[in-house]
Amino acid sequence: MASAENKTDIKKVHILGKDAIHCGFHLIPYIVETVLGTLSSSAYVLITDSNVAKFHLDTFKDEFTSQIASKSLQTRFITHIIPPGETSKSREGKAAIEDYLLKHACTRDTVILAVGGGVIGDLVGFVAATFMRGVRFVQVPTTLLAMVDSSVGGKTAIDTPHGKNLIGSFWQPEYIFIDAAFLETLPPREFSNGMAEVVKTAAIWNEDEFAALESRSSEIFAAIQTPSQNNAGRDLASRSAAQHLLLQVIVGSISVKAHIVTIDERETGLRNLVNFGHTIGHAIEAVVTPQILHGECVSIGMILEAEIARQMGILSQVAVGRLTRCLKGYNLPTSMHDHRISTLSSSKRLTPDRLLDIMKVDKKNSGPAKKVVLLSRIGATHEPKATVVPDAIIRKTLCEAVSVVPGTPKHSPISMATPGSKSISNRALVLASLASGTCRLKNLLHSDDTQVMMAALLDLQGASFSWEDGGETLVVIGGQGELIPPPSGKEIYLGNAGTAARFLTTVCALVRSTDGSQSTIVTGNARMKQRPVGPLVDALRSNGVTINYQETEGSLPLQITASSTGFTGGHIKLAASVSSQYVSSILLCAPYAVEPVVLELTGGQVISQPYIDMTLAMMKTFGILVTRRKDESGNLLDVYDVPRGHYVNPAEYVIESDASSATYPLAVAAITGTTCTLTNIGSSSLQGDAGFAKAVLEPMGCTVKQTETSTTVTGPPVGQLRAIGYVDMEPMTDAFLTASVLAAVACRAVTSERTVENAPATTTRILGIANQRVKECNRIRAIIDQLGMWSFARLCCLTDNGAVAAKFGVDTKELDDGLEIYGIDYSSLKEGTSIHCYDDHRVAMAFSVLGSLIPGTIIEEKRCVEKTWPNWWDDLENKVLHQLALKVAS
Repeated sequence: MASAENKTDIKKVHILGKDAIHCGFHLIPYIVETVLGTLSSSAYVLITDSNVAKFHLDTFKDEFTSQIASKSLQTRFITHIIPPGETSKSREGKAAIEDYLLKHACTRDTVILAVGGGVIGDLVGFVAATFMRGVRFVQVPTTLLAMVDSSVGGKTAIDTPHGKNLIGSFWQPEYIFIDAAFLETLPPREFSNGMAEVVKTAAIWNEDEFAALESRSSEIFAAIQTPSQNNAGRDLASRSAAQHLLLQVIVGSISVKAHIVTIDERETGLRNLVNFGHTIGHAIEAVVTPQILHGECVSIGMILEAEIARQMGILSQVAVGRLTRCLKGYNLPTSMHDHRISTLSSSKRLTPDRLLDIMKVDKKNSGPAKKVVLLSRIGATHEPKATVVPDAIIRKTLCEAVSVVPGTPKHSPISMATPGSKSISNRALVLASLASGTCRLKNLLHSDDTQVMMAALLDLQGASFSWEDGGETLVVIGGQGELIPPPSGKEIYLGNAGTAARFLTTVCALVRSTDGSQSTIVTGNARMKQRPVGPLVDALRSNGVTINYQETEGSLPLQITASSTGFTGGHIKLAASVSSQYVSSILLCAPYAVEPVVLELTGGQVISQPYIDMTLAMMKTFGILVTRRKDESGNLLDVYDVPRGHYVNPAEYVIESDASSATYPLAVAAITGTTCTLTNIGSSSLQGDAGFAKAVLEPMGCTVKQTETSTTVTGPPVGQLRAIGYVDMEPMTDAFLTASVLAAVACRAVTSERTVENAPATTTRILGIANQRVKECNRIRAIIDQLGMWSFARLCCLTDNGAVAAKFGVDTKELDDGLEIYGIDYSSLKEGTSIHCYDDHRVAMAFSVLGSLIPGTIIEEKRCVEKTWPNWWDDLENKVLHQLALKVAS
């Protein structure tokens, strides 16, 4: 054995009193020599599956044959190949192996080698535990999942129709050989499958390890994508930096599990922790296997179990956001709505009832009580074991819809803060990434939108990100505008993130390539492919950027070709009457153009000027001063001069709370006659929506007190909101939905100075919001349909007497630039209304405000709030209403 060890550098991990885990590269000669030299036997039986056999069986055969001959050993080496896949891990599969061993006269001194993934390790380990009342065996895992999880700890088992791993035993292997070179033949999906367990282990135990996984996903993937030649990596002298990183990740994860197993071999408490994500993950897996892999199901399970901890007030949204982003970095699903899951016919069976029923049969349970591993923060758990969680809490997390229970906030006056601004967060990410130096972003929004923005910037290698203060601070090291096209075949997928899509279209125009043969594909989900981006593309094309529509003219997906010079600059004309995001997109990138930019806005009235002003103010903070031209009379023109230059990162940038989101808790106070103070939104805000309280709530009869940094609203008695007649919401277009649901129950007559001519006395006319038709959905139409009549009912679903089936029964009228709402007494609104949200976060949150007054209101698609306020339902129940505010809706 000494000769092989001299040639092979091994990292050993201690478990259960001995150094039984040996890790390295190209270990087959070392494995054979170690087994033959330390585990004397009359027969060595290697069991693998047909997939693994194609890659490694011949090498094992040759090495065993050679070493047995050279050592003149009187022993046999035999092999057995079984079918691949989970179906082999059964009573029948176990019996077939046992019959093979008996047929070949294997005895109690036999040594069995399990060479393969988790199925082989679990199945063969269970055979070893029971054959001849127990024989020695060796684990040689060939997948990352098996290396870091199933091979370590001595758990062996088979599946039954009632669930996974329900029949088995604890049987420790003599050795576990981790040959990371095996991963070079592993498909990328299988590597991601294993990374779920690596992320899990770091999440429960070591925040530093988690932070490294968070920030180095590209490097870790690269470590398996370059096959080693001539056994490179077997010794330290030939081991590459990528191999060092890969082995470090594997050994780090294994070491944690080995430590836990040593303390709690039989899983009486502490070892429960390595089942984080598995309670729900195993239930999901039971429904969607074999199409969805174990690690993919555990990935979803981790997020759902983290949400349970958040719902219980144990875990912050920051931690949930970090976990989600980290898992997505390894191409893992984080939701049952992921297209890999939702497109399966079996996904229809992923109901709360079905999943809870499967969870009844879980080895961690105590009788009927279900146990879940709950995180308290990244790197630590709530208890040193799984925690009993009532079915009602699990069900609330799993359900797709939620019903808001009306009531008065229990602890009025309320004081709270809202999440970071989506608009400012996305701008700050672009600015800090394009800048030079390091910036610490505080109060960054942890949501779907910022996740896709960060992922895209990483794909373009535009910056590096790391976390401090337990995830409260994002450290951005700017790339100074040096962007690289993603690898061939890699698309930048943005879901339904409109801000990210518009901003990144121009960011991708900065990407450079020497020969012009490389390009970047920017795409999104079905709704994003309907949302307009044409005016921005037209402006960039006129400036020399080559952009091709891949499907529908005027919308994503886009193919943006990299050039040797990047963005030309000069005089650019842009139609800005549809979205201010087009304007901000060009402004943010303009300093990096070849020539200074003169941006002239055309096409009529510019929409959402406050958001353009926000962009200019933030650019100034990062070192670029944009000048807006004036005419001879001093009137501002829609022409902006942007100098060439480079952003310089401030040491720290604090992101304001989201003013659009702030409208919801303030509106709950208004509609319930209570008081709410928001501690981080005031008159000095960069956001136009910060004016909502003074412009909308005060005329409705609320008492409003606003300082530079806070806003306090006290609502009138329930049922006493006043209609406000005409209101121009162009400076705060996203807030019109909140105003609309309040206007529905604003039954006091409008004051004389705000009266709308030839309209009822309870009319609220909202104008300046035409751009809301091209948001996540047509929001004007959504408000009209959900307040009044079901859109499909108007077409074909009449009741027996010919009347159209109503929703809340509130009359509305659509206008070219907005809508009118005719308020009625809240007692006249229809109860038990089910709200379709169109996968739009602002529709869901606005109607939850109305649900705090109208009994039985059901919000469908509750998860759409993850775009801007992922923990809205938890905050509504725990902070805003302070009572049992939500119940499961079927």
